[in-house]
Formats: sequence, structure tokens, C-alpha cells
Amino acid sequence: MRARYAAFALGDERFLRDSWYHSTRPSGRLLDPDLTWTGLSVTGRTGGGLLEPDGTVEFTARYRRPDGSTGRVRERSRFVRDRGGWRYLGPA
Repeated sequence: MRARYAAFALGDERFLRDSWYHSTRPSGRLLDPDLTWTGLSVTGRTGGGLLEPDGTVEFTARYRRPDGSTGRVRERSRFVRDRGGWRYLGPA
């Protein structure tokens, strides 16, 4: 989850695509160039251990728009282990 947040913050669309599970990955643009990501708080998780095939992560990500307004995204995300790494499935 932290790596995906960093990819949003740094504008690394390739990493976001590569870390998104193939059957749930959208075909369009993944980044909003008007958002500046300003922080991440991971508030919970289930599963995701060394030998587990899946897990969830609960988080709040904060952002700022060019006009100075702020917002946040709260989500409980589902992940699955695939091809030797974790892939984002979508919200739980």
C-alpha cells in the first residue's frame, strides 16, 4: 500500500499499472495531475502475511488541489499475491 501511495505521489503510472491485478485494472488514465498527495495513514490490515495469498489494508490518503482545497480518500483495499508480488484488486 505504501508503495502504491508513493507511486501516486510521484506520478509513477507505470508502477500503478504493474501493481494492479490484471482483471480489475482500468484501461484509462490512473493519475489526476491536479492532485498533490500530502499524506498517508494506514489504519488497519488483515491477512497479508508471509504465507497468505491475500489481505486487506485500510488507509486514509490526503491530497491538495491547485486552488488550495484539500480532501481525502478512505478505503479498505483488497490485495492478492500474484507473480511474486502484491497486486491491488480494488476496494473491499
